[in-house]
Amino acid sequence: MKDKWRGFLLCLSIAVPSWILGRMFPIIGGPVISIILGMILTNFIKNKDMYTAGVKFTSKKILQYAVILLGFGLNLSIIFETGKQSLPIILSTISISLVIAYILQKVMNIPSKISILVGVGSSICGGSAIAATAPVIDADDNEVAQAISVIFFFNVIAAILFPHLGVLLGFNSFSGESFGIFAGTAINDTSSVTAAASTWDSMYALGSSTLDKAVTVKLTRTLAIIPITLFLGFLRTRKEKGNGKKIKWIEIFPMFIIYFVIASIITTVCENFGLPSTLFNPIKMLSKFFIVLAMGAIGLNTNIIKLIKTGGKPIFMGLCCWIGITGVSLLMQHVLGVW
Repeated sequence: MKDKWRGFLLCLSIAVPSWILGRMFPIIGGPVISIILGMILTNFIKNKDMYTAGVKFTSKKILQYAVILLGFGLNLSIIFETGKQSLPIILSTISISLVIAYILQKVMNIPSKISILVGVGSSICGGSAIAATAPVIDADDNEVAQAISVIFFFNVIAAILFPHLGVLLGFNSFSGESFGIFAGTAINDTSSVTAAASTWDSMYALGSSTLDKAVTVKLTRTLAIIPITLFLGFLRTRKEKGNGKKIKWIEIFPMFIIYFVIASIITTVCENFGLPSTLFNPIKMLSKFFIVLAMGAIGLNTNIIKLIKTGGKPIFMGLCCWIGITGVSLLMQHVLGVW
């Protein structure tokens, strides 16, 4: 940490107020506030060299640590049990998002790494999926910032719009199950899932039934991080070999995903032995803070002018993915008799 502490402290100085503001304004969220503050602050820093090592460490390694700690919030047995009902919907929404992202990347000539990040961010779990995927495909901070910005934009719209859309579509107001599945499968990030589900509970005095269902479905989606990152790592290995570069699978294998799985197994075993799930709340909280911390570092490395100039196509891609996910979620729920 000898050459990293200055940059790390700089990121920390961004993360702490962002974390506080994010808790005050949960629809926006700490990660988005942090990345925006980082993008603004970087324009006022003259001697960036002294911070480079620490900022790079925070944007890469701390991001991976955040994903590992995220595993402590996942009880695999509960998720698998609840996921039986929602799994066909989850697989369908993930598939349509990735297909749309791939087609638009080819048709509109959008950079492949941004397309992948927007596709997985839209279909799996927003910022967490982007955090897990970025190091596997070697995405730079500008690409991560752009993907996060796209996801944030549609998260805010979904959190506000979806409860009213649920009313128009005639979701069951006596039970939170159908709307909970809808929110859990069609909204990108956990913060917006909880916001929309909590609003539905408040509208119809359902306690926390919608929220509980939506969050469990959302956590089930989170498990898709594992096969997606492994598959992308495999594709990158083949591509590099095809370009004549010598690269070993072990060099880009996402080991942090293995630790993520181990953390989930530890959680499952402990809870099955009777330990309360609240035991892991501090670790889950630390995971969320690490994401805010890493986003501040990414903001510091982001060219905001370039981000604005090149943002049109990724936003359109995000819109198409979002519409596709929403439509498929509704269709599958209707087919399965949930709605």
